[in-house]
Amino acid sequence: MTTAPETAPDTTVARTGPLADLRVVEMGQLLAGPFCGQLLADFGAEVIKLEAPGTGDPMRQWGREKPYGKSLWWPVVARNKKSVTCNMRTPDGQELARDIISRSDIVVENFRPGTLERWNLGFDELRADNPGLIMARVSGYGQTGPYSTRAGYGSIGEAMGGIRYVTGDPDNAPSRAGISLGDSLAAVFATIGVLTALHSRSVTGRGQLVDAAIYESVLAMMESMLPEWAVAGYQRERTGSVLPNVSPSNVYPTRGGEMILIAANQDTVFARLAAVMGRDDLVSMPRFADHAARGENMVELDDIIAAWTADLETDELLEILHAGGVPAGRIYTARDMFDDPHFAARDAIVRLAHRDFGEFPTHNVFPKLSDTPGAVRHLGPELGEHNDEIYRGLLGLSDERTADLAARSII
Repeated sequence: MTTAPETAPDTTVARTGPLADLRVVEMGQLLAGPFCGQLLADFGAEVIKLEAPGTGDPMRQWGREKPYGKSLWWPVVARNKKSVTCNMRTPDGQELARDIISRSDIVVENFRPGTLERWNLGFDELRADNPGLIMARVSGYGQTGPYSTRAGYGSIGEAMGGIRYVTGDPDNAPSRAGISLGDSLAAVFATIGVLTALHSRSVTGRGQLVDAAIYESVLAMMESMLPEWAVAGYQRERTGSVLPNVSPSNVYPTRGGEMILIAANQDTVFARLAAVMGRDDLVSMPRFADHAARGENMVELDDIIAAWTADLETDELLEILHAGGVPAGRIYTARDMFDDPHFAARDAIVRLAHRDFGEFPTHNVFPKLSDTPGAVRHLGPELGEHNDEIYRGLLGLSDERTADLAARSII
């Protein structure tokens, strides 16, 4: 465990990046909305996160491992943001939120549809004061339709969107990825929507609503699944570590007991694999001659390849495959990522000072822009850390007013 630094890191680092002229109000919690806010903040947007006084976003407590009793997830998903406490369930809190939003470009939220309307913070009301406002609303089922008011978590969206059914071993119940895939996809699509709406605003001068449903974000990733059923009557099923009729593309053993991935299903790449295996004859065999034939005979082909890989040490095998132009690699854990020279060369992992954890590693901003890159400027803030900056600085509230609001647990 790292040693905590003697002084807290500076979270007032100047914003840079292509979105540095934008102000975002994040009113969501957990992951789907906040990840959208993180992506915008990574590229320089000023993201003001409104949190409930006293408790804040539940992400402050989430995560399996909690050194010092603190979440390791919060510093990541809240990085580059400002934390302001605001009880939006009260009229005074709603007024404060409206005042901040009137001075902002974007709102991101992921409450159940109808919640903001009950708080007098619906899009139509907010846009009346700020015609250029863009609001990204992330929810399980979207803002319209018969399911819109249902409670919706990422896992339900993954199931409804189709990815759970096709994930895992065919002999077992549907599996899930070890990450919050549905929430993250919805956040990414919400971000795409926000950036698209910003471009539209540059032409029309008007903002708009971005409606990002988790289930539709998952559905958008499901390739040709719908026409396969509707046109061909084919239902995709769980297939474990392979894709049906895509071969060779699987996990193979090595002499050291490790497993590596080899993906050589394209005709030219399969020819290169056959060459490094010393089995050029495989290419001329009718049952392996093209993509369709290899797909039909994938079990036999996988057995042939596995027999070859099992006689070679992992490093030797990968050196042969890479030299021969065959896509292959280890199945990485976090430990592998820290040790990998390619991760280091591309600065895929950055390290910042954290007030509790000391040196704190996290994934870097992505994608990489050549002229206006994003940056991780600071890690997740303390609850209400930026109250004075926003309430006194941005809104111009007096000391007496802020003291009264704090005394009544409005902020």
